[in-house]
Amino acid sequence: MSNLIGRENEIKLLGTLLKSDTSEFVAILGRRRVGKTFLIRETFGDKFTFQLTGLSNTGMKQQLINFHVSLSKHCSRVMNVPVPGNWFLAFQQLIELLEGSHDKKKVVFFDELPWIDTPKSDFLSALEHFWNSWASARKDILLIVCGSATSWMINKLINNKGGLHNRVTQKMKITSFTLNECEEFFKSKKISLSRYQIIEIYMAMGGIPYYLDAVQPGLSASQNIDLLFFSENGLLKNEFENLYASLFKHSDNHIAVVAALSKKAKGLTRDEIISYTKVPNGGGISKILKELDASGFIRIYTPFEKKIKQSLYQLIDFYSLFYYQFIWNNKANTENYWLNNIDNPRHRAWSGYAFEQVCLMHIPQIKKELGISGVQSTVSSWRSRESENGAQIDLLIDRNDQVINICEMKFSVGEFTIDKKYAGILRNKINAFKTETRTRKAVFLTIITTYGTKMNDYSSGLIQNNLTMDCLFS
Repeated sequence: MSNLIGRENEIKLLGTLLKSDTSEFVAILGRRRVGKTFLIRETFGDKFTFQLTGLSNTGMKQQLINFHVSLSKHCSRVMNVPVPGNWFLAFQQLIELLEGSHDKKKVVFFDELPWIDTPKSDFLSALEHFWNSWASARKDILLIVCGSATSWMINKLINNKGGLHNRVTQKMKITSFTLNECEEFFKSKKISLSRYQIIEIYMAMGGIPYYLDAVQPGLSASQNIDLLFFSENGLLKNEFENLYASLFKHSDNHIAVVAALSKKAKGLTRDEIISYTKVPNGGGISKILKELDASGFIRIYTPFEKKIKQSLYQLIDFYSLFYYQFIWNNKANTENYWLNNIDNPRHRAWSGYAFEQVCLMHIPQIKKELGISGVQSTVSSWRSRESENGAQIDLLIDRNDQVINICEMKFSVGEFTIDKKYAGILRNKINAFKTETRTRKAVFLTIITTYGTKMNDYSSGLIQNNLTMDCLFS
């Protein structure tokens, strides 16, 4: 496990399941490129009793041949056994292998499970029979299934209405790296980048290990962004075309929702999404939103003191946000595009919003820096309905110790300065919030910036908490 960065909780859980005194059926979820397979292989090493990786875009016959070859790697005598003609016979061969194994816990790993379930193959029925009639009755089976096709994993496995209903004993969602894990990752690859530059890269591609692995040593963050997004053969230039198609069946509607959300930084309600996309109301849109949420592309949050039905859906996938802002429909993107446009208004607007999203992805780290990790709290946003200039707060931490942190997040190349005009905006925001919500709690203004906020006549007495980007790396 020496090559693993982070994933401490996932590794601990897998270790617990390995020692469980019952058979376990584990489903691993996560977007494409997030490191699901790497986690399982690094965690278990050579402890697999059997493992199989499905083949992309092929039929049942090839999948069964692939199964037979994988089985023979774990038991040489299988080479003398014919390739099974169907999945029921294939699972019977697997049972014979497992019954002959001396492993205390027999670890069975099916990677890219959705690819194996080809049309009219009855694979799911055979898997159901394998688990219900044999594996679940034992105490020594650890069945791990994994797949990037989120729609299949959710609808065919997690929410199965047939014989696999509620059979998954543990669901594990693999998420992107935090900033701290990105920093560890780059150090492990001998890539020297400042925290400011790590945040720049994070804002463009998020904490996706596969993307981060393409970052080149000796290049600045901006040079790497140019190389990966805007060079002729850039790894991430055409990634969008494959990303959603690999995750979702009939992905056009998913992309329509993501495109609509990319235009509304603060998010949309369910009704607004339907209006923008024309995706039919009912089960269709519910399914799409659930799948996008499960894959980590969107987040669902309820504004301060609002009801659940007023929840907003917000696009939080950094790569998708960057794609729609700078690549999609942009005929001017050529090599060195990023370096040549690094300080224009469009770039400044994007970086300000993207930094807000980075902060929202690191709420536990912010709470730790504030010394309130152990205080029960809720996180939300707020928008004024009465003030003339539409005061808005993107991050509120409503604490049970009778304090509310109003958080302002600013991305700056140096120390941030509050001038007279901005100080007036902040005071108006605080006053509007207090007046409209009638809160009796103390309100603390918390500023989160890259290099801190300079204390002057306008900031003194206004700011209670002055945080820098370093807190996001804790």
